[in-house]
Amino acid sequence: MCRNIKTLFNFEPPATTDEVTASALQFVRKLSGFNKPSMANEEAFNLAVERVAAAAQEMLNSLVTNAPPRDREIEAARAKGRAAVRNGRS
Repeated sequence: MCRNIKTLFNFEPPATTDEVTASALQFVRKLSGFNKPSMANEEAFNLAVERVAAAAQEMLNSLVTNAPPRDREIEAARAKGRAAVRNGRS
């Protein structure tokens, strides 16, 4: 799966519409192989992004958990640490 797609569930504050749309865009880019579609494919591409974002938002709204919400800053620091190790900068 694409590393640019971030986990959006169970964060405080909850994921914004912009974050959900950005993840949907990354997903559609990955599936289509287009970073930016041609004019002939732009309408279908944008429709796919809208539909994926709507489905993702609906899913996020319906998920439940007993775990406490995660802190975005702590998770970002952990991700940076993992990236540093992966890139040999530990």
